[in-house]
Amino acid sequence: MPSVSLRKRTVFFYIFFSYTVKKERKDPDAYFESAVQEAEIYMEKKKLWLALTVTVTVLLSAVSVGKEKWKQAVARTEKQRTEEKMQTTADDTPPLAALTFDDGPSAVYTPKLLDGLKERGVKASFFLLGRNIPGNEEIVKRMQKEGHLIGNHTYNHVQLNTLSETRAREEILKTNNAIYEAAGIYPQYMRPPFGAWKKNMELCVEMIPVFWNIDTMDWKTQDVSSVLEIVFTEIKDGAIILMHDEYEESVAAALAVADRLLEDGYQLVTVDRLIVP
Repeated sequence: MPSVSLRKRTVFFYIFFSYTVKKERKDPDAYFESAVQEAEIYMEKKKLWLALTVTVTVLLSAVSVGKEKWKQAVARTEKQRTEEKMQTTADDTPPLAALTFDDGPSAVYTPKLLDGLKERGVKASFFLLGRNIPGNEEIVKRMQKEGHLIGNHTYNHVQLNTLSETRAREEILKTNNAIYEAAGIYPQYMRPPFGAWKKNMELCVEMIPVFWNIDTMDWKTQDVSSVLEIVFTEIKDGAIILMHDEYEESVAAALAVADRLLEDGYQLVTVDRLIVP
């Protein structure tokens, strides 16, 4: 039996049709049953269309979900590639070392050292004695121009922790002024002679003390092979190598050290790269 709602629709259709056509029906019941059949066929078609619509909607939703999952998968892949690339880059980062030179500038040996460093594309750090700057201003300018770090080593190579705060400050500031007059910069880094830094000195001169972790003893031995042995026994990533640019053997040893470190994959940098995070 047709549902009640279907019968109501059919009755409405029958009455509407009868009044519209205004034609007498000999067999109203037969016409009614015929109208019901037509209505049921119509409803079946409607159900089929509805089913088709639902199927298409489900398929489109599935495609949309699949597309979104594909996007997420691509995003995850790209993220993994980025992380792998960053890891590879980190793994490929070369070890760093800094060549540092105290007690210059020397009118004879510092230019030779600068020539050798320039040929190799190496940047170094020079901690200057203020008393050695007059007459060597062009050398100091060249250091600045060629990208080396210029630091302070006091004016008279004094042991700062044995001086009064006023005297120690004068030694440092006098050298800073000499460097500024020569190269137009105020140094930020200070190499205390003998590694003796006066407690809280950085508070009154606003400078960063720089020490070392490899002492080549080049000033004492003045022997190239001895310097090489010390360096390559103690070398490690982050090494700060202490040398002097006032001896011929020191210059030869420094360039030999640079050559071997470069050959071993080290990147030679100015010392600030190793002490500033």
